[in-house]
Amino acid sequence: MALTQFLYDPFTEFDRLFDDAFTARFRPDSDESRPAIIRPKMDLVETKDNRVVARFELPGMDQEKVNVEVRNDRLTISGEKKTETDEGRFVVREHSFGRFARTLQLPEGTKPEQVQAHMEKGVLEVSFPKAPPEQETKTIPIEAPPPNKEKGSKK
Repeated sequence: MALTQFLYDPFTEFDRLFDDAFTARFRPDSDESRPAIIRPKMDLVETKDNRVVARFELPGMDQEKVNVEVRNDRLTISGEKKTETDEGRFVVREHSFGRFARTLQLPEGTKPEQVQAHMEKGVLEVSFPKAPPEQETKTIPIEAPPPNKEKGSKK
């Protein structure tokens, strides 16, 4: 089974597309008091040293406003990007703001101390082991059957 099959669920992207389409169409333009839910873009990379690196785009965010948590073999990235509203009324507004959370299923048995995170230039990079040693595939040799002591069969 490929790693991305249990870490990434493509149906969440369909949900995001539908949410974006309907909320953009039915959200009043003047309602700036209600923060939207944003969904940071993510890349997953399997490295040669048996680790997975998840990169999240968080432009304009400080690392102090981003939470990285591990609980029950789940990695959750969350935070809130606030908007400045004292500039006046927006004519065009394309920057996103609001709360966000992304959750990834970690390999079973991943310990929180095995997860590492750092953020630079608006990109959060979180790495963790691809498979803990107790989950690595082990080849079991098939032994030959024991020699049968009876040469002839008696009926």
